[in-house]
Amino acid sequence: MKEAILVVSFGTTFEDTREKNITAVLNRVAAAHPDCPVYEAWTSSMIMRALEKRGQHVDNVPEALTKMHADGITDIKVLPTHLLYGDEYDKMRAFLDADAEKFSSITVAAPLLAGDDDLRAVLSAVAEGVETAEDEALVLMGHGTPHFCNTVYAAMDYHAKATGLKHVFVGTVEAFPDLEALMDAVRAAGYRRVVLTPLMLVAGDHANNDMASDEPDSWKTQFTEAGLPARAVIRGLGEYEKVLNLYQSHLDAIL
Repeated sequence: MKEAILVVSFGTTFEDTREKNITAVLNRVAAAHPDCPVYEAWTSSMIMRALEKRGQHVDNVPEALTKMHADGITDIKVLPTHLLYGDEYDKMRAFLDADAEKFSSITVAAPLLAGDDDLRAVLSAVAEGVETAEDEALVLMGHGTPHFCNTVYAAMDYHAKATGLKHVFVGTVEAFPDLEALMDAVRAAGYRRVVLTPLMLVAGDHANNDMASDEPDSWKTQFTEAGLPARAVIRGLGEYEKVLNLYQSHLDAIL
């Protein structure tokens, strides 16, 4: 048997946040398992095409599996850095299933927000890592998805309140809870100002533009114009030690 680890991410075109987050996960895995080869793959074809135009190549899942097979790998442990059991996770599983017969085994770890304990661990990491004043609400911006797993975001907001993090609110760019719902909730709770931070592995386009920019439709601008002055902390989840530990624990569970 020759075992290897495959770390699968959505990807990003932002080089600095790639290093701070995706590469941080890869480095943590490699350090914890020095005798086990570690491979990388991304699932966003749009992002990989954008990097190809810059002369940079990142393997997609089929390409990584082809390399692993050529290197004599027989058993694969897959760590997805995706947050949810959503469309990207499903895409990854489909690629793995298509090539499963080439290997003795392919075992896949849970995504980051797979259970209640995971939600609470990530909430704790971000709440501890981002300082807020007494009158500031901490608003976490998730991506959001039409996939039914989107309910995790609302559940995470509920967990925040249930675990004493009453100043923490969770919403999404592309689904529900949306910006309007967040504004209503923050006002109803009596907060006068807002700190925005991404609930995403990488602080890429959504974090820098949809959340933190001075554009009229950014969350920072819209909160401020609604009478809730906002500031942004642009930090991907891979920059929190507790989150890196959580990824490692998900991998350890299948090793």
